Amino acid sequence: MADIRFENITFRYGEHTILNDFSLTVDEGQIMGIVGPSGCGKTTLIRLLSGFIKPEKGEIYIGNTCVFSAAKRINMSPERRRVGVVFQDYAVWPHLTVLENIKYPLKKKKVAKKEMEKRALEALKQVRMSGYEKHLPAQLSGGQQQRVAIARAIVSSDDVIILDEPITNLDAKLREEMLVEIQMIQKEIGTTIIYITHDQEAALQVCDKIAIMDGQGDICQIGIDEEIIKEPVNKFVYSFIGVSNFIPMTKKKDGVYFSCLDSVKYAEKNPLGFDSDRENVMGIRPMNIKFKDDSPFKGTVLNSTFLGNHYNYFVKFGDVKLRVQRSTIEVHQTKNYDEGETVGLEFVEPRYYGANEKGADDYE
Repeated sequence: MADIRFENITFRYGEHTILNDFSLTVDEGQIMGIVGPSGCGKTTLIRLLSGFIKPEKGEIYIGNTCVFSAAKRINMSPERRRVGVVFQDYAVWPHLTVLENIKYPLKKKKVAKKEMEKRALEALKQVRMSGYEKHLPAQLSGGQQQRVAIARAIVSSDDVIILDEPITNLDAKLREEMLVEIQMIQKEIGTTIIYITHDQEAALQVCDKIAIMDGQGDICQIGIDEEIIKEPVNKFVYSFIGVSNFIPMTKKKDGVYFSCLDSVKYAEKNPLGFDSDRENVMGIRPMNIKFKDDSPFKGTVLNSTFLGNHYNYFVKFGDVKLRVQRSTIEVHQTKNYDEGETVGLEFVEPRYYGANEKGADDYE
């Protein structure tokens, strides 16, 4: 296994800058999730690390080896970088058996037949696919094909594997199973993994750390799942990770008001995090909006949907539509609310951001 370092990387397509002075370190033996909206530069990072494209400046290291340096005129070829890549469409050869697919990168490297067989069978064992050596991809499920792709990446590199949206084409049940498999495989082989995705929930479940990229290709925050969920550094991270509501707020002489309910005061004094020098929005998670009959803040239920472990509501609050989630237990202990009913609302642990700050929707 090896650590990975991008140091001050700049890459452009023509006049369009994808990455500008970009730096990131991935510790060895770690699953690092890189998440962000479409077009933020995630795929560009994969291609830069693999050696398929080169930046105009900066350096890239895999372990102690500099695989690219503009200043030192180093640009190691893709096959010498020993990076295994697993794509979302599996990219297994349909005319080759499972074992032949896994042997393919070893053949390209001219590995001896006996050693090739040994390494391929070991990789199959690691992904729990022993016994499928003679199967063709058409005889496998999507999850099994993905495991074959991971086995092929394992024989390609003991150091670094890139997973590029590896579960996108799987159904919900297989996605859950594959995430667990990825964690188990990584613990067994210890390889450093970069997990590229726009699926925040998958990244939170499988990754040791997550780097959040915004639509301009900048890293907003790096941290473990709890840090990113509980302490998002800005409006973009808050809105990109998880479901969020934003309510415009107005500061007046006698307190802070909801802009969507101009006559309703929210607080006498500035709430924690509220900035009087800017237009503010309250960020509030759906599960942090409580129904409370005696609350002065009233809304109207537009829709109520039962989703198994929770109920999902849309509530009209002035000219804003809020999404509210209540656990099944909470609803059974109190009551369900139907379309058209008036509800009192309580806001728990809100956060405040500048109204002009960019959120995730601004990059869609």
